[in-house]
Amino acid sequence: MTWPVELRVSVDRERARYSSWYELFPRSCSPNAGVHGTFADCAACLPYVAAMGFDVLYLPPIHPIGREQRKGRNNTLVTAADDVGSPWAIGAAEGGHTAVHPQLGTLGDFRTLLARASERGLEIALDIAFQCAPDHPWVKSHPRWFRWRPDGTVQYAENPPKKYQDIYPFDFESDDWQALWQALLEVFLFWCGEGVRIFRVDNPHTKPFPFWEWVIGRIRSEHPDVIFLSEAFTRPKVMHRLAKLGFTQSYTYFTWRNTKQELVEYFTELSSAPGREYFRPNCWPNTPDILSEYLQVGGQPAFMARVVLAATLCANYGIYGPAFELMEHSPREAGSEEYLDSEKYELRQWDLARQDNLAEFIGRINAARRDNEALHHDWRLRFFPVDNDQLICYAKSTENLDNIVVAVVNLDPAHPQSGWVDLDLDHLGVDAATAYQMHDLLSGARYLWNGRRNFVLLDPARSPAHIFRLRRRVRSEQDFDYFA
Repeated sequence: MTWPVELRVSVDRERARYSSWYELFPRSCSPNAGVHGTFADCAACLPYVAAMGFDVLYLPPIHPIGREQRKGRNNTLVTAADDVGSPWAIGAAEGGHTAVHPQLGTLGDFRTLLARASERGLEIALDIAFQCAPDHPWVKSHPRWFRWRPDGTVQYAENPPKKYQDIYPFDFESDDWQALWQALLEVFLFWCGEGVRIFRVDNPHTKPFPFWEWVIGRIRSEHPDVIFLSEAFTRPKVMHRLAKLGFTQSYTYFTWRNTKQELVEYFTELSSAPGREYFRPNCWPNTPDILSEYLQVGGQPAFMARVVLAATLCANYGIYGPAFELMEHSPREAGSEEYLDSEKYELRQWDLARQDNLAEFIGRINAARRDNEALHHDWRLRFFPVDNDQLICYAKSTENLDNIVVAVVNLDPAHPQSGWVDLDLDHLGVDAATAYQMHDLLSGARYLWNGRRNFVLLDPARSPAHIFRLRRRVRSEQDFDYFA
């Protein structure tokens, strides 16, 4: 039987399916407190990021920052002379979306950063935010690209309850829309020309769907290896529509899924519902905009549990650091998900040598991901019963079952939890009559398990999770047994 319609097939590179992202503000990379960081300072941080096992280094906007209506520290409307503003308020006298902030360096310095990152096995991802500061050059040179009030002012951007007085949104349906769309396409093409092949797109759901279908199609026709990450925390139908239009990866609701039931239902949907054919999730436990209540109150065990969940439930995941590994957890005010002293509005200096830094722990997780093909995919995810709702257990496996990873996570950051895990050994291709070894890739410990039901106890004061490599008993040619 022949399908009556000829369909077009797009094939993405492997990093679209499997990647580990680390978000870093270059301006906070200076070794000296209060000094604006540079691309060279950022390059000096590459060994630290690479040692944790990440393969994508994502930079927030690197462009000149507007001075008009600039936000002060903690998102205040009153600024001091030394306030650096939000990188998402793009554009000033020095240039717009194809310029770099002069305090970061030059385009030549950025190219050097790209080369140094590549040497470390890291690929640079850039933030694309299609919006302008009030003093962006386009506001004067192309006034028809914006919506003007009768009093001669532009309506600033809003995402209730958030207000962005330092940002002007584009009018994608203006009389001059064709010129606007072409200019935005050229922004992407400019950075592609500089060697960038991964873009994290800010709030794509606030722009027209036809624009994304057109611009992604144009870019992919010239650069089929480009990856687009959609930052659209909005209604599921809109998120799925953006994925169908061409976005390679999508942020998820993972940050707000904390209970066992929520996690099982959500990731069963992501891994087995029809949308898995086009919606490729990327899980983040935190972002510069989102400090979840769980991280605010859960202490170190909460950070450890959430990064294990993100990295093992999802083949693509990321963290906003160093805030994550240094467990930044203070909200701006009660009930808020905004960080106190947010790096979005000020320079920060991070003490990476702190003894409680989770970098080494995260490195073990990323090593487990790298060394186990089962964690490179999303579709072969299976949850297993545990007789304790504070413990969640699931497995990922390769299609031929030669690589099986089983994770058990304590969702209670305050108390030890124990229970009996009930593995479906038939699904995992394990002989129920034969003992098998569970090798914990976080601690190195090895446990001999028998049958379906086995006991697990996880104390969050030590480690809230196991990431097990399941190893079967094998008889060697030399006639001795070992686990492989």
